[in-house]
Amino acid sequence: MNKNRWLIALSAIAIHLSIGGAYAYSVYKLPIVTEMGWSETNVTIAFTIMMGLAGFAAALFGNLVEKMGPRKSAMVAAVMFGAGQAGAGVAIMMDSVVLYWLTYGVLSGLGMGIGYIAPVSTLVKWFPDRRGLATGMAVLGFGSGALITAPVAANLMEAVGISTTYFILGASYFTLMILGSLYIAPPVPGYMPANMKVASENGKQVVKKDLAVMTAREAVKTKHFWMLWSMHLVNVTAGIMMISVASPMAQEIVGLSVAGAAAMVGIMGLFNGGGRLIWAAVSDYIGRSNVFVIFFTAQLITFIVLPHTTNVIIFQALIFLVVSCYGGGFSNLPAFASDLFGTKQLGVIHGYLLTTWSLGGVFGPLLVSTIKNSYGSYIPVFYVFTGLIAISLIISLTLRADVRKQMALNAQQASVEKVGDVSTTAQ
Repeated sequence: MNKNRWLIALSAIAIHLSIGGAYAYSVYKLPIVTEMGWSETNVTIAFTIMMGLAGFAAALFGNLVEKMGPRKSAMVAAVMFGAGQAGAGVAIMMDSVVLYWLTYGVLSGLGMGIGYIAPVSTLVKWFPDRRGLATGMAVLGFGSGALITAPVAANLMEAVGISTTYFILGASYFTLMILGSLYIAPPVPGYMPANMKVASENGKQVVKKDLAVMTAREAVKTKHFWMLWSMHLVNVTAGIMMISVASPMAQEIVGLSVAGAAAMVGIMGLFNGGGRLIWAAVSDYIGRSNVFVIFFTAQLITFIVLPHTTNVIIFQALIFLVVSCYGGGFSNLPAFASDLFGTKQLGVIHGYLLTTWSLGGVFGPLLVSTIKNSYGSYIPVFYVFTGLIAISLIISLTLRADVRKQMALNAQQASVEKVGDVSTTAQ
């Protein structure tokens, strides 16, 4: 059966849109605390467990996802994530915090991690001509999930209560993810879209080859893997730090009103989602390594300027820039990994790289809260992150130089092999 690659992309978006709904968690906090009498800390722990597990689940189950294939993996993710959300409703009915942690935290976290990586490596194989755009579309769905879920969940809780809301959303996520999994499948080996194949045959387009074709075990032994891992860790940590304290930080530093800060947080969601698609699409034309250099150059300037910024509009614009880089890092990560290591075990490699997601989610808010408590101000936070981003910029420049060098060597080797083939044919 011939499949349409754009419908494959739509299937991946359906899966990511569902698990991305977890980012709307803040709408549940106050209603649960008020109605159930649970402490805010206990309610927050469930979200911390889920986000912490998601990144490590992606790494832990990467090999299993590759063996099972995208369809079965996405189905497993649908069952786990849907059951975790619906199970949270049971926990609310039973007034059990521990069950809430196990369902919303553990079960949903595992489903999220598996569901995140299940369609991505397949999507990259369907779009060899536009890898960045392909991964950007999928993770745009993940970043946009909260924009849809937040108002729906808020209205449902008012109409039918918290537990029923979890039942309805759990069933909805499960259905959407199953529908997406039923269509998704890998292409035949060596697949190229028709326009790319014609352009290649006519010599109008040179098919870019991956720098190497490696297994996950081989990839983690290379310096390029750890350079990419380190870069993404800093990018994620800076982004999550900014997201976690944007509202109080803006109120303290530039005197933004409470309502203005709330509006800014909403707009940040648009830049997070939009950055995932736009930066990924741009990377198809200027290269993934150049995009990461731009990320860290822009953020270095931003973190140097922000402590001295008094203009409200400029302050918000700089925060939006950092958040767009945060989103863009997630969409460029699998595409960059496929450029460096090939698509042979991309799901596993991508899973290993996503451990930065969990670590950044812990260290970003922890670092900013520790510094704020120690110094009574957010200003020193910028100095710490300026140093981290400066190191990442050096790493990104070094990686870009390595990529260019390897590309030149590969081109030279291909040229020698072509000359050899011509000589053999002539004989």
